[in-house]
Amino acid sequence: MDKKYELIFCIINAGFADTVMFAARKAGASGGTILKGRGIAGREAQEQFKINIQPEKEIVMLLVPKEIKDDVLRYIYDFAGLNTEGQGIAFSMPVEKAVGLKDFGKAQEVQAESKEN
Repeated sequence: MDKKYELIFCIINAGFADTVMFAARKAGASGGTILKGRGIAGREAQEQFKINIQPEKEIVMLLVPKEIKDDVLRYIYDFAGLNTEGQGIAFSMPVEKAVGLKDFGKAQEVQAESKEN
């Protein structure tokens, strides 16, 4: 059976990606990818959300096992959500297939079996 993953995106004010990574690691994530971005929003969006929107953004992408997705999102919200200086938003998307990932539990089992033979 294939392990199920979720891809979490967090869009955050520039300079707060480390905060997101700290929160994600506390919830069990192992790593992520940080991209630079630029946000655009009209005055209506700023008034609706009652926040100042900074144009310089960082996008943190985290591929996590489905079982820890909710915990990762909760920690990100607590540490870097809209009510913080980072003013981050986060969402997840299901991942149908993923390649290039090691299932560390399986890798250890295979190493143990090869040592026995």
